[in-house]
Amino acid sequence: MTPVALAPLTRSFLKIGLLSFGGPVAQIGVMHRELVETRGWLTDTVFTRALSFAMLLPGPEAMQLATYAGWRLRGVPGGLLAGALFVLPGAAIMALLALAYLEWGQLPGVEAAFLGIKAAVIVVVATALLRLGTRVLGDWRAGGLALAAFVALAAFDLPFPVVVLAAALAGFLVSGDDTRAEAHAPPLRATVLTAAAWTLIWLAPLALAWLAGEARLTEITAFFSRLAILSFGGAYAALAWMAQALVETQGWLTPEQMADGLGLAETTPGPLILVTQFAGMVAAAPLGLGGILAAGVLTLWAIFAPCFGLVFTLGPHLDRLTAQPRLARALEAVSAAVVGVIAALALFFARHVLFAGGTIAPDTLSLPALGLTALAALLLAALRLPLLAALPLLAAAGLAIGAIL
Repeated sequence: MTPVALAPLTRSFLKIGLLSFGGPVAQIGVMHRELVETRGWLTDTVFTRALSFAMLLPGPEAMQLATYAGWRLRGVPGGLLAGALFVLPGAAIMALLALAYLEWGQLPGVEAAFLGIKAAVIVVVATALLRLGTRVLGDWRAGGLALAAFVALAAFDLPFPVVVLAAALAGFLVSGDDTRAEAHAPPLRATVLTAAAWTLIWLAPLALAWLAGEARLTEITAFFSRLAILSFGGAYAALAWMAQALVETQGWLTPEQMADGLGLAETTPGPLILVTQFAGMVAAAPLGLGGILAAGVLTLWAIFAPCFGLVFTLGPHLDRLTAQPRLARALEAVSAAVVGVIAALALFFARHVLFAGGTIAPDTLSLPALGLTALAALLLAALRLPLLAALPLLAAAGLAIGAIL
């Protein structure tokens, strides 16, 4: 694959970072649209394989997908650039929102504007899911795995890691005698050195905070460092544990502050896990402005540095692993299951946007949300308006409806 020049790579990932509203399922749709459909830099096969790889790692899968895509297109500089641009625009906005929240409390108008953005997310996810499904689900086995994953999550609420690992096991156990060309294996020494270097990079701020004697900053950094390596199952699984720990165990946030933080994270571009930045800044409120800003930076470092380390350490082995027939079939099975996972997350998202309390019933249907979703479908699917142009229109429509109602 010919390396992509840094200038177009920067423009594309900055665009992705600015347009990635609505959580991981929406961000995956935005990346697919830009990298596969618009630019043609990645094939659907490479994209879904990278997504499967990211979903098997701890941490925010969308950010790891962006980092792997950048690494695939331009090596380590491309991976650093892609991962940073995916996170930093949202992190800058979140820092401003968190400071405003600590100063004035809830921000009026944000929820109304975001309803229009959520409507766009529903349409983007639906179109991405349709395109991914038609390309990934090539036979009845893949379709069956996708359906099983969807039912397991949507109907039985099984843990996400269980669904993904079950799909991998099913693919691994499928008999077959196909052979694939052996891919180059990176030297073990390079892998160990990469892992060691990124471990030191990740833990350095924690050591500095401890040496400086900043007890609260040390506790905040240590907590989010543990969260980063234990957050299997995507952002939603990690947030459930984080909310319980910060509110009930640590007592750093109130339940209302945690809910407000999640709402603000959903209104900003970038990974939903940016709610950790909000939580870290609120937890450091007693330390004053300097401590609040330092806590935001340390939280971001603790959460996202391991993502770079995992991708740069394990990413070079992905081609070699997929050259092994059984491992390749396991990853292909995960890719098929991922379609069902995205469908289940899309249903969850749409249900909570279109119906009050997420309960599907005629009396809970939100007519403003339904109207905005129809407008989003007209702008994005029928008129094929670029997402960058459609989002301001839909946010303005949401604000107008909020003002009327």
